[in-house]
Amino acid sequence: MRTEYRPAWSMTTILLILIFACFVAQKITEGFCGQGLVDSWFALSSQGLRDGRVYQLITFQFMHANWLHLLGNMFTLYFFGRAVEETLGRKGLLALYLMSGTIGGLVQIILAFSFPNYFDSGVVGASAGVFGLIAAFAMRAPDQPITMFIYFFPVTIQAKFLLIGEAVISLLGLLGPLIHFYSLTGNIAHAAHLGGMLTGIFYIRLAGRLPRPFGFWRPFARRAPPKRELVSAAPRRAWRSARKPLEDLPPAEFISREVDPILEKISAQGIHSLTERERQVLEAARNKMAKR
Repeated sequence: MRTEYRPAWSMTTILLILIFACFVAQKITEGFCGQGLVDSWFALSSQGLRDGRVYQLITFQFMHANWLHLLGNMFTLYFFGRAVEETLGRKGLLALYLMSGTIGGLVQIILAFSFPNYFDSGVVGASAGVFGLIAAFAMRAPDQPITMFIYFFPVTIQAKFLLIGEAVISLLGLLGPLIHFYSLTGNIAHAAHLGGMLTGIFYIRLAGRLPRPFGFWRPFARRAPPKRELVSAAPRRAWRSARKPLEDLPPAEFISREVDPILEKISAQGIHSLTERERQVLEAARNKMAKR
């Protein structure tokens, strides 16, 4: 409908580029300063939070132990991120990823404070945020088949069973050190994974009842007056006459005034955020373009 319109990069692509760039910067810095110094400042740890480095709850999500760790998370983020972004929009995907990573990191740190001999080690990786995306996908499309490769053999499983399996693995890995069965741990932050999954589940359950992500928490937003006051503030005839019917508008004015804001809203919040009237506007736009 707009020949000059160029869709922005998806948030999934932006995250992938940012994660890769941060990993390259991490490895270059480690070559000059040493891995220990970089981890002490940017990897998530209980000692770092004691020292006031709260930013580690974000920075650890963009660090990785090695190339295999990085590629595994990027591969998973690519496939699940695109699907989740189609539902939640760019801002919703970013909010879910950062929330899942942050809350997952907090769960890991709580265990580190409670059981320092078992869980108190530096945490890096996008896994907690990625597991939040997997949980969100499974909540929205539980019966969707997903094909994975296990030891180079393709295995197809429904999304809900994938989520259940990942949760069981995380729980077993979480209990491994406590029952002195260390082979279950595998130097993996299972608590962060579990926290990310729980965040994705609750986020989707809340987002389904709200007009937009974080709609339930906007402390600095101005509250709009009730719709009844807006309607009663002006005579009904004047309000109707001031707004032309959609069919009477010229095509150029119709697109710029009615369609452009809706397309921007879809790009920012996802198509699920459209109201009934906005869907009618898009339908009218389709009819207008068909007649041209």
